Amino acid sequence: MFTGIIQAVGEVAAMQPSGGDLRLRVRTGKLPLEDVALGDSICTNGVCLTVIELPGDGYWADVSVETLNFTTLGDLKTGARVNLEKALTPQSRLGGHIVSGHVDGVGEVVSLHEDARSTRFVLRAPAELARYIAHKGSICVDGTSLTVNAVTGAEFELNIIPQTMAETVFGEYRPGRIPPRQPGQPGGGRHRPIPGAPAAGRCRRGPQGRRRPLTGDPGQARLYAHLSGQRTRLWISTA
Repeated sequence: MFTGIIQAVGEVAAMQPSGGDLRLRVRTGKLPLEDVALGDSICTNGVCLTVIELPGDGYWADVSVETLNFTTLGDLKTGARVNLEKALTPQSRLGGHIVSGHVDGVGEVVSLHEDARSTRFVLRAPAELARYIAHKGSICVDGTSLTVNAVTGAEFELNIIPQTMAETVFGEYRPGRIPPRQPGQPGGGRHRPIPGAPAAGRCRRGPQGRRRPLTGDPGQARLYAHLSGQRTRLWISTA
């Protein structure tokens, strides 16, 4: 479990295809690893990964086919920056909200604009997950704990303060680019009806046969976002 408070920004050092899935190496930068052991979990762009090797300047993790199917980790390139957070301990401060690191779907960055010293982002969630996103509820985007400022249908707004822009990968987001995201416990676990929203998700096959939720025009460039709920985890599956 994690809090959604990013502790460091790391860098993808290597991506090695292995037996049909992937081995990922991440350099952790300023994130201290003295208290990290093999088998520990590190939240990597919102995805809970298990440490399998500690080469000194970072860690190796296995990324399974399941994770590749439901996240954007397979879309990363060497040199890409990633948000990092070590797992909670009983002594940790819970500065954000409870984040599982388990991914339920992907979404899209629609727009962004300046709002005083902050940046206002509009994101679009798949309709089958959007009903669980509520005004003033919590959501985790690329591992970052955030508050939903407004909701219109499947679109919702986030206000990103300068500190978050500087200390996470949010500063790299543009419409049509790719992050990850997760709804917390919006409205105490209640859901918000979306007119016309399907009761179950459907996916289309992406590159290399990986599943992608149907969220609009298949030809539209997207910023994929990991969505993982706490009260109800919603895995998107093929119809």
